[in-house]
Amino acid sequence: MANRYAVILAAGQGTRMKSKLYKVLHQVCGKPMIQHIVDQIKPLAFEKLVTVVGHGAERVKEQLADSTEYVLQEEQLGTGHAVLQASAILGNLEGTTVVLCGDTPLVTQDTIETLLEYHEKAQSAATVLTAYTDSPKGYGRIIRSVDGALERIVEEKDASSEERSIKEVNSGIFCFDNHKLFSALSKVSNDNAQGEYYLPDVLSILQNEGHSISACQVDAFDELLGVNDRVALARAEKLMQKRINEDLMRKGVTLIDPDHTYISIDVEIGADTVVLPGCKISGTTTIGEDCEIGPHTEIKDSQVGNSTTIKQSVVSDSEVGNGVHIGPFAHIRPLSKIGNDVKVGNFVEIKKSSIGEGTKASHLSYIGDAEVGAKVNLGCGSITVNYDGTHKFLTKIEDGAFIGCNANLVAPVTVGKGAFVAAGSTITDDINANALAIARARQTNKENYVEKLRSKNK
Repeated sequence: MANRYAVILAAGQGTRMKSKLYKVLHQVCGKPMIQHIVDQIKPLAFEKLVTVVGHGAERVKEQLADSTEYVLQEEQLGTGHAVLQASAILGNLEGTTVVLCGDTPLVTQDTIETLLEYHEKAQSAATVLTAYTDSPKGYGRIIRSVDGALERIVEEKDASSEERSIKEVNSGIFCFDNHKLFSALSKVSNDNAQGEYYLPDVLSILQNEGHSISACQVDAFDELLGVNDRVALARAEKLMQKRINEDLMRKGVTLIDPDHTYISIDVEIGADTVVLPGCKISGTTTIGEDCEIGPHTEIKDSQVGNSTTIKQSVVSDSEVGNGVHIGPFAHIRPLSKIGNDVKVGNFVEIKKSSIGEGTKASHLSYIGDAEVGAKVNLGCGSITVNYDGTHKFLTKIEDGAFIGCNANLVAPVTVGKGAFVAAGSTITDDINANALAIARARQTNKENYVEKLRSKNK
């Protein structure tokens, strides 16, 4: 339906978070709270989306960019005052406006759609989204008449002891007839315990003018959780993580211990992949089918192919192919590309390097700023010496080369196709294809030398 608008309230500082970071930018499962809201309502195709900013306005704008219009609430004088700031954009429009809170990251598209449909079917001037909870502390209470109709909303600080016992609460999310909303906002008073202009007061003003108001009750109170401190933030994280993990399992992913598996909301994982306990998978990571991840593996902003195993390792901002074996205790640093059927063993670090198909680096190596071809063997302790203290240099190892144990390849240097580097060598010059390079001092044994040393030290 046309003529639908949305306002997100995101101007509060969030002092109870005890943080330098603006409240709505605190992350839940890898994404700022306010971004969760914008992403959920985007498919509803509102004609206009307005975000009310205050403290930390520039950082919010950096996060949301041009996905929304912005208005500034210079003084935080309450939710009613915040919505009023959007009047320059929305005040003269006809239609339906949804007002959401920037600190309710769990709210879903389905719930907002339900609210819109309920409101428009009821033809109310205003509709509040409500839910029941056994722990209503901190929420405004829903006061209903004997026949069950919405009578009013009372904020907790203004509520009597009897009203505080009510378990149906105001979510802080509303639908309004847009024209009636902005007309009523100019009449809201701050005569209350907080000295603020409350958005819920619009409902009583509309009632007094003879307009109907209604309440749309939903079952999922968890969606309406408002995050005001670190305790609530942790609870939101846990609830969101449960939602993400259950969705993945229903799509065919095996999570051995969902309560101890931490996956961000934008992660994609293919069917028949098994994720073991203690894993953290975040950012825009995609993992293919038939993989085994973990235990205790961290993958961030990376692409992992099919049938790959990553055990007790870290992968960041990199590409990993099909049939790869990584770990345990390997570190794939940013801008690395690991080809198909590669083996990266224990205590191997790879940084900004491409590793060709079928190559093996089985243990205790550092490969940085390198182009490594296919079917290369990197022996234990292989090092690309890429940094001279000022600049980084490239090492090239061509297909089929064999790098012996404890070899140092001092960049810039190229090891040709099929070449061999003897164990213990320090290579400073290019090696031609199929050549053997030995760069180490010839061994000298001095007989009975140890006895002479001992006699000196007596």
